[in-house]
Amino acid sequence: MVIKNINLETVCGITSVLPENDKPEIAFAGKSNVGKSSLINALMNRKSYARISATPGKTQTINFYNINDEMYLVDLPGYGYAKVSEQEKAQWGKLIERYLHTSGQLRAVFLLIDIRHAPSANDKMMYHWIVEQGYQPIIIATKLDKIKRSQVQKCIKILKEGLELVPGTKVIPFSSQTKQGRDEIWDLIETEYLNQSEEA
Repeated sequence: MVIKNINLETVCGITSVLPENDKPEIAFAGKSNVGKSSLINALMNRKSYARISATPGKTQTINFYNINDEMYLVDLPGYGYAKVSEQEKAQWGKLIERYLHTSGQLRAVFLLIDIRHAPSANDKMMYHWIVEQGYQPIIIATKLDKIKRSQVQKCIKILKEGLELVPGTKVIPFSSQTKQGRDEIWDLIETEYLNQSEEA
């Protein structure tokens, strides 16, 4: 994907009306601080278009990035951050649920998991919940540059077993530092999710 223009077109909070877009949407979910903003910036070829924060739980809205007037990258609120009240967590959950249920253009959900650690209870819950909504999430194993190359396969195995992945689920290791995995993610989006909307 050659990025010609980007526009943060819509920002939806807990009480917002979700947009009725007419272009394909690709959504990104993941717990707070897993590297979602860094991934989205890497995909958009921008250093800091999506705000990166040292404070987890900063993304409290659903952000719709219009790419080339062809599609949207959709940044969902991070989950599982301890310093947020239970009420806020529940509201974010409802916001994500409303989006997954009502978007007519959502083509795929990418779920980001930190490759260094076994999936948390929140990660497992999110994965199975997305599956229950009728989607087969693609797993992006982030922070690849933080582990040795010799550990990669072992960490991916722990991740797959921990999430109890549906057979055939794609797992793409990704590093925001080296951009490894970026082209693979774009290839997947373009070949499997954008073309299907053109053929439909």
